[in-house]
Amino acid sequence: MTATQHFVFALVEDFTHLALACATEPLRIANLISNKPLYRWSYASLDGLTARSSDNCQIKVHNSFCDMPDCDRLFILSGIGMQFKDHTVLLTALRRKDRLSRVCIGALCSGSWILARGGFLNGQNAAIHWEFHDSFMEEFPEVNLVRSVFVAESKYPTASGGTATADLMLHLIAQDHGRDLSISVADQMVYNAVREATAAQKVSLQSRSGVRDTNLSAAVTFMSQRLDQPLSPSMIARELGISTRQLERLFGKYLNTSPKKYYMEMRLERARNLLVQTEKSVTEVAMACGFDSAGYFSRVYRTAYGVTPTMQRSQLS
Repeated sequence: MTATQHFVFALVEDFTHLALACATEPLRIANLISNKPLYRWSYASLDGLTARSSDNCQIKVHNSFCDMPDCDRLFILSGIGMQFKDHTVLLTALRRKDRLSRVCIGALCSGSWILARGGFLNGQNAAIHWEFHDSFMEEFPEVNLVRSVFVAESKYPTASGGTATADLMLHLIAQDHGRDLSISVADQMVYNAVREATAAQKVSLQSRSGVRDTNLSAAVTFMSQRLDQPLSPSMIARELGISTRQLERLFGKYLNTSPKKYYMEMRLERARNLLVQTEKSVTEVAMACGFDSAGYFSRVYRTAYGVTPTMQRSQLS
């Protein structure tokens, strides 16, 4: 792909500034490294004049939601309080774009909520910042919410916000112009722990669910303290003095997953961190994360991340 791609960012009042920087900086650096105008971008807001971020910065914009130009990708970016705003103008503009042009519409941070409210995400996989998971599942049961940091292989790509936005942009750069350029951009950003779409969001249970259910918080604590010698769900339930079925219900209600799957994700996340941040052998990493066999560990890791542990490490060199 050689033609310049135009990204439009529809900025909803109180948008997250960090997510905007993580969206535009990879594009800027890709242009700089390649010495080519691979990307350009512009901003739109409700009034067509400015947009205010949640840290009270005023951004001058190029267009209003009503007159957003033709573009290749259009991302909605919002932040706190978007549930209580009137998005009629923006959703009308998005539906028109979706119907009349070939633009790829997506969302960053809490922008997925707005896409879901407009019905765009029905039947689709979608990511959103973990803070909104519980309310999102209640409000939009027809959307397949995932715990991944971003979803790229969907008609409407979404990223969960913050640095996950950079992960998505690096993924798109790799798609458009090759993995070597994407790696060079990440290196320039001093970002050496780039995550794939399948990486799960790291969630603070105390801030998200622990305050709602002490048994769930205790279960996750048990898991985190025994990553090298994992316990079965029945053993965890016994430690907590509850039934295995009750434990399953807690994980389903608050985390939209099972104890066994959540435990495996925790162990694999730790394995990935050890692979990219230490010089431990694959066998040592496997043992440190509770896998009896390096071969089994490699198969599970590849299923989760699309690469073997050895390939994961070689990507860093």
